[in-house]
Amino acid sequence: MQRLLYSLRMALQAPSRNPRTAVVVGRLLAAAFLVCFGTGLYSHFIQDPLPGMQFLTRPVWLYQLTQGLHITAGIACFPLIFAKLYAVFPELFQTPPIKGFVNLLERASIALFVAASLMEITIGLLNTFQAYRFFAFPFRQTHFSLSFVIIGSLAIHIAVKLPIITRYWSKPPLGQENDAFDADGQPKPLDEPTPDAARFPLPDIGIGVTSRVFAWIDRAPQPKSPHTSRRGFFATIGVAVAAVVGLTVGQSFRPLDFANVLAPRKAGVGPNALPVNRTASAAKVLDSAMSPNWTLTVVSGNKTRDFSRAQLKTMPQYTVDLPIACVEGWSQQASWKGPRLRDLMDSVNADPGATVRATSLEEGSIYAVTEMGAEFARDELTLVALEVDGKTLDIDHGYPARMIAPARPGVLQTKWLTKIEAI
Repeated sequence: MQRLLYSLRMALQAPSRNPRTAVVVGRLLAAAFLVCFGTGLYSHFIQDPLPGMQFLTRPVWLYQLTQGLHITAGIACFPLIFAKLYAVFPELFQTPPIKGFVNLLERASIALFVAASLMEITIGLLNTFQAYRFFAFPFRQTHFSLSFVIIGSLAIHIAVKLPIITRYWSKPPLGQENDAFDADGQPKPLDEPTPDAARFPLPDIGIGVTSRVFAWIDRAPQPKSPHTSRRGFFATIGVAVAAVVGLTVGQSFRPLDFANVLAPRKAGVGPNALPVNRTASAAKVLDSAMSPNWTLTVVSGNKTRDFSRAQLKTMPQYTVDLPIACVEGWSQQASWKGPRLRDLMDSVNADPGATVRATSLEEGSIYAVTEMGAEFARDELTLVALEVDGKTLDIDHGYPARMIAPARPGVLQTKWLTKIEAI
């Protein structure tokens, strides 16, 4: 077995498969995961804040930026994690397979990291396409929990590998080479003696079997001069990352919309020239939202007022330019018009510091009821929107009225409003 592992390891050697390459790719991958982790935490807590949490309402494109970074960095992780696996693949065949407790901890942590990472970025990608039929588990909770598994296993891996990471972190200047690099500043190849009978004695496993097995091992492929250099390998990684990012980032960065060919949503496409996540039909509001008896109920304590759409239009109307930015990474700027939320809350003498709960007509959604802190509810840019880009809201975008606030996730910009209350 040791001779077999050694033979396989030697056959897999290449200039791009060395500790220096693994460290360079690893730090790029770690940076991408840290960006995903930080922006993911922000998205999670703005949807489910802990007691006392408050959030920034400026710049108005803050959530658009954080979630765009989250999805873009997550997409970049695909070529990076496969590049990392390629660079360290020969290490899977080390001899002996386990060299002690620290080595066992390292191998276990990297196995956990790779498994959790591949699942995390895969379900994240499926979520951008709303392919929930592939999930036999709640996406949000699983995605959130896996992020901590990834960061924890990554921390263990870095701690165990810190001596190697430090050693290969940077390429030494010429003339200052050490035992890890050659005179050209390149990492030295694996230096292991050829296995022999003394080091790897052949077990007796049956008549003729031993000789045939090890004859095959001795004929196993040996390292050949590779066609791709280390520079070529990194160029390939760069092209792959640029391709997957460049062909999707247009969904959240409008100047690159022309190159958005892989993302599921396109700017300017949809009702009111805006993309849609959940249609009125899917939300089962076609009848209730179009009812001539629809009213918006505003409540604070014992005081309640009902507003028809016509009455909402008689209130002072304001126009604000705000992006609609969704957790799937897409966003688009639009001009919204309607009364300010704070004016509606003042009409029932609501406490200026009160949290506001918004209820939708939609059915079968965890976002049918949402809450917003006073920092959003009292912001002058937060409206109960009746129009978008100079036209009446399409029913798929929340007709007869929807919430729009700065720096908030699209899932919290409640559509098909039926009730607003101070709590």
